[in-house]
Amino acid sequence: MSDETIMSIENPTETARDPALKATDLSKTFPLAKPLFGPAGAGVRAVRPVSFEVARGETLGIVGESGCGKSTFARMLVGLLEPSSGQIEIDGKALDNADPAAFGRLIQYVFQDPISSLNPRKTVQQIMEAPLKRLYGMGADERRARIAEIFDSVNLREEFLDRYPHEFSGGQAQRIGIARALAAAPEIIVLDEPVSALDVSVQAQVLNLLADLKAEFGLTYLFISHDLAVVEAVSDRVLVLYFGAVVEIGRAEEIFAAPKHPYTKLLAESAPVVGRPLAAPEQKDTELPDPLNPPTGCAFAGRCVRATDLCRTEDPALRPMGDHQFAACHHPLED
Repeated sequence: MSDETIMSIENPTETARDPALKATDLSKTFPLAKPLFGPAGAGVRAVRPVSFEVARGETLGIVGESGCGKSTFARMLVGLLEPSSGQIEIDGKALDNADPAAFGRLIQYVFQDPISSLNPRKTVQQIMEAPLKRLYGMGADERRARIAEIFDSVNLREEFLDRYPHEFSGGQAQRIGIARALAAAPEIIVLDEPVSALDVSVQAQVLNLLADLKAEFGLTYLFISHDLAVVEAVSDRVLVLYFGAVVEIGRAEEIFAAPKHPYTKLLAESAPVVGRPLAAPEQKDTELPDPLNPPTGCAFAGRCVRATDLCRTEDPALRPMGDHQFAACHHPLED
């Protein structure tokens, strides 16, 4: 079974019968600037070919270190970046980057920084009306009724509509960002680090709100975060990215209780825990792989204590490690 294997939450060896989202061979390579003399380089592979499915109503957590390809991956899913290869399907319909309205009506994005994601020159009213005008051509009365309904769902007062983004706290601004995503009536929302810029107490409020909205509107979430505690709390399944590739995927409780890939274990051990002394899980001289000169074999081999010559020469395929867990490792961890 290769890393292009398609998995579902019910049975990872079969495709979901009614997936909300399906990605096939999705990849992204950023071209390098052509030098003055000589041929251009091959480019930087930010995301290697990935195929997966997300079941309707599921929350898929996507985790990995900074630079692993999480945000590039997410931006392709919502049409903000054009894939170098592959196809995205929602409800069985293949989406084309040439038709951004098709993306907007089916899948929306909530950004990491709530303040900078809102246009500072526009009022909240104008921000909220934009998707209703562009995607659905609603008249003024329809827009007013729809915005009132959404603001009630996210616990915002309608008097906020005449204000500008800089007049709000981070938590309020993120609620406005969520409301803007909901305005398009999408089936899927990609949440890119939606609480990382917020205070801990506000994080809990926003996470509870997202759970309520998911139940109220029947939403499917792709939840991107580097905070494993948050991912574990909100996700049904977890997909682990490293160097642009999926290295492990499975049910959240299994991934965190018994990770099979050494990188997943490293992420878990790196997370600070109250009452546990801070300790670096790796040596100080550990180096990340160079994206301009990617290593042969497993990209994690240079950081892995279990690595052998096989790991340094042959890229491991994603293979089953139990009923609902897959990992791309030649020497997986035991329970």
